[in-house]
Amino acid sequence: GNIYWTDHGFNLIEVARLNGSFRYVVISEGLDQPRSIAVHPEKGYLFWTEWGQTPCIGRAHLDGSEKVVLVSLGIAWPNGISIDYEENKLYWCDARTDKIERIDLESGGNREIVLSGSNVDMFSVAVFGAYIYWSDR
Repeated sequence: GNIYWTDHGFNLIEVARLNGSFRYVVISEGLDQPRSIAVHPEKGYLFWTEWGQTPCIGRAHLDGSEKVVLVSLGIAWPNGISIDYEENKLYWCDARTDKIERIDLESGGNREIVLSGSNVDMFSVAVFGAYIYWSDR
């Protein structure tokens, strides 16, 4: 198995084996403060959130190829990101808009607000079965 992580100090997404060997940079260009990542091994996708000058949610293949922006409008501080493997949906939470939203992870379409709060400062989100879990600061 592999483990992926972001380094927003250097604007990188990296991967290594679970024992730390074979470490390499998956994406190094075009990132601006990557925050959180989610991996869909079956489909071969890597998703991430960015906080930088142009906040967005991106997707690429696990090797970093075919990088696309799925969401770039109506987000400010996208934090946590999670995959609903059964429904093929991608969820994220935004610490500034105080929302949890979702999209189709293949097309990026069918964007929906799942939860909207006030002064929540959402930090992470997880989806399991019929339940959504989140944390705030």
